[in-house]
Amino acid sequence: MKIPTATYRLQFRNGLTFDTATALIPYLKKLGISHLYASPVFTATTGSEHGYDITDANEIDPALGGQAGFDRLSQALKAAGLGLILDIVPNHMAASLENRWWRDVVQHGENSRYARHFDIDWSQPLTLPFLGESFEDALEKGDIRFAPDPETGEPALAYFDTFYPVAPGTLEANEKTLSKTGIAELHARQPYRLMSWRDAPRELSYRRFFEITGLAGVRVEDDAVFDDTHRLILELVKSGKADGLRVDHVDGLADPKAYLMRLREKAGADCYITVEKILGKGERLPPDWPVSGTTGYEFIASLSDVLVNDEHIAVLRDHYDNVVGQPVDMQQELRAAKLMMTDKNFEGEFTTLQKLALEIAATEGVSTDDNAVRLALRELLIAFPVYRTYGTAQGLPPEDAALLCRIIRKVKSTALFIAPETLSFLARILYARTSPATSAQATVFRTRFQQLTGPLMAKSVEDTLFFRQNMDLALNEVGAEPLPRTFSPDRFHDEMRKRLEEQPDALSATSTHDTKRGEDARARLFTLTEAPERWAACVSRWHKMNEANVIMLPDGPAPRPALTWMLYQALAGAWPGTLNPDDAAGLQALDERFQGFVEKALREAKLRTNWDNSNEDYEKAVLDYARHLLSPDNRRFLQDFHDAIQPFIHAGLVNSLTQTALKMLAPGVPDIYQGSEALNFSLVDPDNRRLPDFAGLERLLMRDGKEAESRANGQLKQQMIARLASLRQQKPALFQQGDYLPLTTTGPHAGNVIAFARSHQDEAVIVAAPRLVFGLNAENFPQAELILPAPLTGRRYHDLFSGQTFTLTDRLDLSQWPGLSPVILLQKRV
Repeated sequence: MKIPTATYRLQFRNGLTFDTATALIPYLKKLGISHLYASPVFTATTGSEHGYDITDANEIDPALGGQAGFDRLSQALKAAGLGLILDIVPNHMAASLENRWWRDVVQHGENSRYARHFDIDWSQPLTLPFLGESFEDALEKGDIRFAPDPETGEPALAYFDTFYPVAPGTLEANEKTLSKTGIAELHARQPYRLMSWRDAPRELSYRRFFEITGLAGVRVEDDAVFDDTHRLILELVKSGKADGLRVDHVDGLADPKAYLMRLREKAGADCYITVEKILGKGERLPPDWPVSGTTGYEFIASLSDVLVNDEHIAVLRDHYDNVVGQPVDMQQELRAAKLMMTDKNFEGEFTTLQKLALEIAATEGVSTDDNAVRLALRELLIAFPVYRTYGTAQGLPPEDAALLCRIIRKVKSTALFIAPETLSFLARILYARTSPATSAQATVFRTRFQQLTGPLMAKSVEDTLFFRQNMDLALNEVGAEPLPRTFSPDRFHDEMRKRLEEQPDALSATSTHDTKRGEDARARLFTLTEAPERWAACVSRWHKMNEANVIMLPDGPAPRPALTWMLYQALAGAWPGTLNPDDAAGLQALDERFQGFVEKALREAKLRTNWDNSNEDYEKAVLDYARHLLSPDNRRFLQDFHDAIQPFIHAGLVNSLTQTALKMLAPGVPDIYQGSEALNFSLVDPDNRRLPDFAGLERLLMRDGKEAESRANGQLKQQMIARLASLRQQKPALFQQGDYLPLTTTGPHAGNVIAFARSHQDEAVIVAAPRLVFGLNAENFPQAELILPAPLTGRRYHDLFSGQTFTLTDRLDLSQWPGLSPVILLQKRV
């Protein structure tokens, strides 16, 4: 297997096609990239902005250039010596009539040859929750009519421009035109039921991806379904056009391990495979999965141990609590978010589990009732600290059994009364300890339970809690721990040693298409923990400057102070380092992006508005407030804001270089998200999926620039990536197999340095990078000495950036290096 040395993620669509990507190959080559890492390239719904809503898994999307365009890209990559990694989506497909499999299921119901391809409950009609209101109301208004499909000419039930096919044999010969009563009767004879999208959380008959009803779960655990959905994927691998696969949302599958075993068998031993998997606190990737590792969210989380000032974060938390008006109990906030998700957003999935449990209880002769099962089941789901366990019909793996035991103890210790016999009964189902008479039902329950805990965690934490609680937005990231903890470089070192041992070939990400903000915005916002008093004073001053634009609504001020804390912080993270307050065009461009972020943030928080039921008055008031912040007329604030965040900007740029050096040289395969080789101050999607200025990036890489300028425009970061990616190509064994050695520093600024070495046989590289530099003199590296162990001493090294060569003793004075940039020393062979 050829392990990548550095990958470059491209988000196809939104202006990026195969021909666009082909033209980028010379640039990627100069950047030192070994593998292009592509977002899904298979045919998706018309106008798809991401490609995860696949309609045909066995066709290359014509919108991207089709098979011919893909082949040109593949050939050009091979000619340049670059590999290709494809993002595949086994968990779901688009629940769209453009998907011919789904269309066939809609028309033929349980008799469709694809009826078992999708995860559908066929004890009821297939629910189609795509109406803006109930079927009855839409029919009464005349929005539903009987008409021929303009594409096929076949009879259909038309809802505006969507034509739902009529099942064969359900239309009477004399039914050429139908009254409202006739349409209702015809609808009742269909294998599907048209319904309002608002009813989906309660009544959906198919498994969906998270809360997205337009993405229907696929049963790849079935061999025939696996073969049908992976035909083209495996052809691309076996033909050598694809060198690796990234498996999207592996935790959504019925049996991730079995799927990955089959994928490995079919794809072969040489295919590089990673999985999108969120690892919780203390969780490790199952060692028996035949993959190289994850896509790297845990690496993002580990960087906070380096860049957060643990000594001052409590001060920032106190200031945030004061703004909120009371101390924030994150444990209770997390519980509240999970309760809401369980009771409302995933009500249907929860109810299905409850009914299954009651059916099993009846067969097993267990005495319980609806309420007891509901309470115990809900507490089990809420108490889960990780995305899921990996139980099968045979039971739980030992580590998952131990986890479940801890969870049950936690549930028993709660103040709520949970019937112990009911809790024990649910545990027996999950442990696979029920009788043979209920083993099949128990397996279904276990699978459904495990497929729910992941979405419940993701939507509760990433898409609710992280938009409600905003002490430091840098900590509100995919894969991050939602509860307060300590931050320590020692913990980072521990994580890297484990990473080297357990998944040395996994991807190391800092930005992705799903991160809440770009890596350089996050690096900047980490610095709030270094100067919490200054930040709190700024927010207080800005709030007073703009308080005339706060609107009083019946349910309170809009925005409240806690929300303004978030708005100013988000704006500080997204503010381009080169933007001046008198640049009207630049302010307008930022405002357009900021408006989209604010609207999404308000709805994801689900406090005073949400996606299901938007509060227009509230949203308008907050959006107007945000728009006022960036109005050229708001000169006093803009000048003050610009001047006040400069120290945070400068310290953030140092953090950017430090996290880049760590990603490029620590265990794992560095993944560069499109455009992030320079500076990425993006906000949450869709802002982070915008097409980068690739021409500008290529020019930036090739031109000379002064250090201050090159640091501010991202050139220094980009050149560091190119240099280190090239080094990884030259010395793959050093970075794939080399030891990870944490290094000790002493001196006045010892705590302002993170240092380690990688060594393998007669090769070594030493890394020392600045941290927590807010307020430090930028002329020189922090005053600290690096203590080197004997295996690294007495050797010749050269500075990778200055080119200077010298022999190292057991100590290295870091203060002799100019500026606040990482020091990287490579052993020079004699």
